[in-house]
Amino acid sequence: MAEISNLVTVGFILTTLTTLWFFYKASMSKIVLFGIIIWMIVVSLLGLSGFYRNTEVYPPRFIFLISPGILFVLFIFFTSSGRKFSDSLNLKWLTLLHVVRIPVEIILFYVFLEGLLPDLMTFEGYNFDILSGLSAPIIYYLVFVKKWVGFKGLLLWNSICLGLLLNILIIAILSAQTPFQKLALNQPNIGVAYFPFVWLPTVIVPIVLFSHLVSIRAFYKSKF
Repeated sequence: MAEISNLVTVGFILTTLTTLWFFYKASMSKIVLFGIIIWMIVVSLLGLSGFYRNTEVYPPRFIFLISPGILFVLFIFFTSSGRKFSDSLNLKWLTLLHVVRIPVEIILFYVFLEGLLPDLMTFEGYNFDILSGLSAPIIYYLVFVKKWVGFKGLLLWNSICLGLLLNILIIAILSAQTPFQKLALNQPNIGVAYFPFVWLPTVIVPIVLFSHLVSIRAFYKSKF
């Protein structure tokens, strides 16, 4: 692995913990917080052991990075208890949570400079996700503080930012070292297989995805 500076590593750890803090403020659930921490420990141990970096097995280990968290998020909406939990979350904190996408994108750029990610996954390529982070405090202010923008505006913003998230998610999957790789053949997406960057697809992305889906559901639920 290329040498990643301690500043970048510590920065990503703090970004992940900040994401977790925002989500805890939205849920105020110590059980959920404890569950996520346990999951982070498991993922960390697997990352440190090199589990996700093994490209010689089938199915590719990258699948175990990207799929568990996303599948769990989707599963929540298929259970009554999961929907009840979703409806209890604080939309203000879920909106502010997206500011973590600013340091995430900055850190991804530095990981790219170290040769562990393709430029496609940075804001110099086709990753526009930083716009979600930059606009999050503005949307929060307009919707929840000044109330100049209604919840339809919040719905539109969440829908657009969800699209930006799905865009980089697809790029990341197609750039990974798997039999299905279609992009970035000269510099594949290998950085997320290393600790602590394993937390990006396993912790941060699922929480961000969940936050968008909860906010979108809240709008449509209030309409009926």
